[in-house]
Amino acid sequence: LHNSHKRPRRQGRGFPPCVTAPPMATERTGRSPSAGGAARRKSSSPARSPAPAKAQKKAKFEYEFGGPIGTTANILLLPLVIVLLYLACPSAKDGTCLPGVDVAQLASIRLPPLASLFSPFAFFLVCAWFLALYALEIFLPKTIAYGTPLAGTGERLPYRINGHLSFWVALLIVEHVPWQGSGLVYLYDHFLEMAVAACVFSTLLSVALFVASHRKGAVLAEGGTSGCWAYDYWMGRELNPRIGGWDLKVFCELRPGLIGWMVLNLAMAAKERQVLGRNSLAMVLVNISQGYYVWDALYHEQAILSTMDVVTDGFGFMLCFGDLAWVPFTYCIPARYLAEHPSGLSDAACALFALVGAFGFWVFRSANSQKDAFRRDPGGDDVKHLKYMDTQRGTRLLVSGWWGLARKINYTGDWLLGLSWSLLAGFGSVVCYFYPIYFAALLVHRAWRDDHACAKKYGKDWAVYKRRVPHVFIPGII
Repeated sequence: LHNSHKRPRRQGRGFPPCVTAPPMATERTGRSPSAGGAARRKSSSPARSPAPAKAQKKAKFEYEFGGPIGTTANILLLPLVIVLLYLACPSAKDGTCLPGVDVAQLASIRLPPLASLFSPFAFFLVCAWFLALYALEIFLPKTIAYGTPLAGTGERLPYRINGHLSFWVALLIVEHVPWQGSGLVYLYDHFLEMAVAACVFSTLLSVALFVASHRKGAVLAEGGTSGCWAYDYWMGRELNPRIGGWDLKVFCELRPGLIGWMVLNLAMAAKERQVLGRNSLAMVLVNISQGYYVWDALYHEQAILSTMDVVTDGFGFMLCFGDLAWVPFTYCIPARYLAEHPSGLSDAACALFALVGAFGFWVFRSANSQKDAFRRDPGGDDVKHLKYMDTQRGTRLLVSGWWGLARKINYTGDWLLGLSWSLLAGFGSVVCYFYPIYFAALLVHRAWRDDHACAKKYGKDWAVYKRRVPHVFIPGII
């Protein structure tokens, strides 16, 4: 559900499974540096799916995420996890936060009446936020970038790139919205209602996407065509669902959820000022670190066009719910905790934990920038010294630099950054550590998915590559 930049995301935004480059530098006309190559032709609508061969139809389908049972459980339980995380550490008016690591107290949590969870006004705000960001995409100055070639057609879809500008304009707007007279604190005081509204909105959008994917001519993702409706609903049937030139998947990957996460963090900071009369150092550092993370994802918006989420995954409940509900309403837990609970950390401890995050981000961004530069031009000054191995597919795999240290070194940096956010919240409640615990499991699973995909893609070359770069996350250890 993470788009460790997606992205994002992100961010977080996920990244391509294999660090590769073509044997020769490709054209770069109006395209993302990370996507490589100029558009062969422009189009704003999906291409027709090629008819699969009979042999492919008979092949056994490879399920992920526990198959139909596992994905059905995810669909039903993940929205409840968001609600449970709030109830385990609610605002002061709704109860007390789970102390320490006493998870046994979770059994005593009482679920509020379902009718009280849904607020029409909160749902209106979620819808308005979604449409407002779409309006910013349409009307703000933009550049056009092109995605990777679609399987079977070679067509490259155009994308409007102005997420970075949308980020600043959106923050400027929300700072001046009345919010029923209470300012951004309204989002903190009505956090659960907003979270449930986001869950409902993402579910309705997922249903609409699933229904629309059955229209004639829709380009389908390979992983979302099992024939089991629950599984396909989770994975996403259509690869690039669009309304005219509006690409819903790329839009949702970076904009409503990621920028919404930043808005929620600002609401937490506003609540802390209301309670304490000032912002603590821990709150300031969490907002700066997470805000920079979101800004960085949007500044490098074009990089997402070559990621696994965009290139191979369909747009279903997994990405839709993850982008619009899971990311903003679970990743903000450290800031939400700090709004009414002092971290108890000294300034020195805050500085140390912030340095852990800065180191993690340096690893994360440096590794990804090196990969993108190599994709863009293997002979460029910054990467021409790197060693690589040629593959039978005619592409290259990096075996030196960051990517010679570990195959998923960027994941390690991303995780360290997330850990630093929890550390800045102190040690008062295990709830604050949900993100690094969940994220570690997510990254291990994603690394396994990538390894499986690359083994199929590169065959024997992938086994040779793994012998040359034997470690996955931490050089010399794992």
